[in-house]
Amino acid sequence: MTNNAIRRRLSLTLLAGVALVWVVTLASSFRHASNEVQRWQDARLIEFAELATLLDDEDLIRLARSPIDARIELPEHGEKAESAVDSDISPRDILIEVRDATGRLIAASPALAKLGPIPPRLGDAQGPWSATLAQTAWRVYAVDDARTGRDIRVMETSNSRSDLARGAAWHISRPLLIALPALALLVWLAIGRSLAPLRALSDTIRARDAKTLDPIDLDHVPLEVRPLVDAIDRLLAQLKHSIARERAFTADAAHELKTPLAAIKVQAQVALAAGDSAQRALAIQRVIQGVDRSAHVVEQLLLLARLDERERIPAVPVALDVLVQEAIARHAESARRQRIEIVFAPVAVPAVEAEPFLIGILLDNLFDNAIKYGTPGGRIEAALFDDGDTVRVAIRDNGPGVAESNRLRLTDRFYRGTDAGAPGSGLGLSIVARIASYFNGQLRFEPGIGGAGLGVVVSLQSVAEPARVVRDEPSLSAR
Repeated sequence: MTNNAIRRRLSLTLLAGVALVWVVTLASSFRHASNEVQRWQDARLIEFAELATLLDDEDLIRLARSPIDARIELPEHGEKAESAVDSDISPRDILIEVRDATGRLIAASPALAKLGPIPPRLGDAQGPWSATLAQTAWRVYAVDDARTGRDIRVMETSNSRSDLARGAAWHISRPLLIALPALALLVWLAIGRSLAPLRALSDTIRARDAKTLDPIDLDHVPLEVRPLVDAIDRLLAQLKHSIARERAFTADAAHELKTPLAAIKVQAQVALAAGDSAQRALAIQRVIQGVDRSAHVVEQLLLLARLDERERIPAVPVALDVLVQEAIARHAESARRQRIEIVFAPVAVPAVEAEPFLIGILLDNLFDNAIKYGTPGGRIEAALFDDGDTVRVAIRDNGPGVAESNRLRLTDRFYRGTDAGAPGSGLGLSIVARIASYFNGQLRFEPGIGGAGLGVVVSLQSVAEPARVVRDEPSLSAR
């Protein structure tokens, strides 16, 4: 339907354009032909007046009494000139009036007595002019004979119904009018042939199923259609990537939830079979821990899915020092249980372009990992650095750390090192990397405090704003 609509619209548009040009050409030809006919008749009237200057008085009198018939065409056999619609074949006499230098009338056509005096020329215009006598339009021309001093005036009725102009315009436009149907057919066929690649593209796409997302391969694609094919190929690639991401998400969720759900089932069965209340309470406690772990995995997966959506989350200027202090406060109790000290000295840094909630999640994951994999009785240092265009936040610990060969995989989903001693989902640093990338930031790993443990550094784009005033507070620590 779309193809037919395009074809019909283009055909009608082109034919309408041709018809408009044809009408303009016809009107222009008619006007030009009418002007040429009028100029030809005026030239003939001038020649007649010039001829009259060569005659003597007697010849002028005879000429006035026997006027010249100025018709352009002769009637055909059986056609009455008096009733003809075409004034070219109607009788039309040239009238003449001659006066001497004193104004005495020398010769005049008898018909002038009924018409009245001839109106004079208006202004300084040269050549014949139009006048109305006895409610009839006339063309008048006057010449002053310098040799004899005579004033000669000649006139004839205006040829208002001449078919010369219409005939000339018709002969010019008739070939185009006859060729219009052939032109319409050629336009229809040419547009249909030009739209053939679109039909081929439609057939190719229609023949595909939901599992065929490979790029479209069309031979001899015109340049005008290539951008459409490229756009469809990009859309198919994005769709293929989106489906692969959803499948990976489903597989990851099933893989990660399978183990805790199995453990929950086992512990629930133990609780049902336990005869000792202490053993039953321990089993129920482990069921609760398994549920908490599963809920945490689900929250992390949903967050990753949200970050993978195409719709952008709006960013605002964010004060990192405030968010770091809030994250330390949230993890103070967990750090205290592990006897880990968290140290942070607030400094004045520019705001960054981000989203507070997501940056809070990023910091929560960094502190959570540092506490979870840190050494009891150890230390965590948080610091901010102003690098001009970017602001760095660094979280370092002095725990066992991660081998340098394994650091490249720390952002893989569900990856946990072989030496990981604490339970986890392997999603924390993957979420950190995704949030940093989401706001055009960078993530890197480096040695921790004193070369031991692990250091995580996140760089975010700063905004062109004056540095925020930091409250005068001592270094914040949690034990």
